[in-house]
Amino acid sequence: MDRSKFSYKAKLFTIFAGPAVFCFLAVVIIPFFYGLYLTFTGWDGISNAKPFVGFDNYIEVFKDAEFWKSMWLTMRYVLVSVVLINVVGFALALLVTSKIKGKNFFRAGFFTPNLIGGIVLGYIWQFVFNKAFVGVGEALHFSFLSDSWLSDPVKAFWALVIVTVWQQSGYMMLIYISGLMGVSTDLLEAAKIDGCTQKQVTRKIILPLMASSFTVCLFLSITRCFMVYDVNLSLTEGGPFGTTIMAAMHVYNKAFSSKMYGVGQAEALILFLVIAVIAVTQSFIGKSKEVEA
Repeated sequence: MDRSKFSYKAKLFTIFAGPAVFCFLAVVIIPFFYGLYLTFTGWDGISNAKPFVGFDNYIEVFKDAEFWKSMWLTMRYVLVSVVLINVVGFALALLVTSKIKGKNFFRAGFFTPNLIGGIVLGYIWQFVFNKAFVGVGEALHFSFLSDSWLSDPVKAFWALVIVTVWQQSGYMMLIYISGLMGVSTDLLEAAKIDGCTQKQVTRKIILPLMASSFTVCLFLSITRCFMVYDVNLSLTEGGPFGTTIMAAMHVYNKAFSSKMYGVGQAEALILFLVIAVIAVTQSFIGKSKEVEA
């Protein structure tokens, strides 16, 4: 390749891809490696001094029982939420792609919760659990609604799950709609001509051909649920008695409230590795099951 041609391509790359590469480096790559460096320091997040402490922060993380308690709670939250998000999202996609009237209205309605910020969403549902549900429970004498769900550790956990599913299932619905619309109508008609029931068509044709949609939705819902912070903060604030502190909130408290930035950064790195391993494994398994029409 001559120099003029290389120079021309370099200019094109700089003009079109340069800004994106710069932003990616400035926002993702450089902060990641700087954060990795901070895990080996005893920085308090305020002072200029960043004393090198080696692997002491990682040792401190493995001794931190509260961190692993929050990780276990996050694991349970992710497992339940991811399953419900995708079940509800897929069911909504089937509903709005059927012959029901007002499909566009329902699509917009189901997707709207995803447009509301997590902080605002948490405060809205805080009112629902503290006031609306309690009022209904007292009026109808329903014991399970007579007290605020946010005052009970078990019910507060399920309150987080409900809000998460309500917020994210509409977004996953759109991806599943795209997958459903991509299934060849010729295959569906041929299956019905051969005598297949609707249940057999769904299980044997639609679901296998939508494997890529399931892969994307599972990946997005897993990563989103692992990193939940805004809803956790505004809905329960980690209460009652610290029983709903998720991993992301624990990391924030450790770094900024306890002024142990090095330890908090080490916990954040471990959380990132856990998310990466689970998400990449799920994506790899999902890709292996994809089929082509």
